[in-house]
Amino acid sequence: MCGITATPPHREIQKTALGATETIEWEHRATTMEVVNELKAQGVKICSIEQTEETTMLQDVKDLPDAHYALVFGNEVNGVNQDVIDASDHIIEIPQFGTKHSLNVSVCAGIVMWEFAKRSI
Repeated sequence: MCGITATPPHREIQKTALGATETIEWEHRATTMEVVNELKAQGVKICSIEQTEETTMLQDVKDLPDAHYALVFGNEVNGVNQDVIDASDHIIEIPQFGTKHSLNVSVCAGIVMWEFAKRSI
């Protein structure tokens, strides 16, 4: 968790996490770039979930090379910071139709994590 994200213990997190904060490891950093730089130094590939000019469409993540991946989800209003996008190994885009081109971050996370999970089954 980075930036302005609330950290456990927090009333709103407890309400929605239903005890997951007791069983899932987490850390907080002041900026996303701190985490991105650490992960890249460990050989982890960074995937930002965003809409840019050059993206990998979500249905094509199955074709990404085998590696450890970190998924970066942005603020629902402002998206992923440009410095994080620039440092990313892949930009993943969820295909969307119609006039609205954004999703709630929790919905977005569920969709993307499922596609990555399918790579291992």
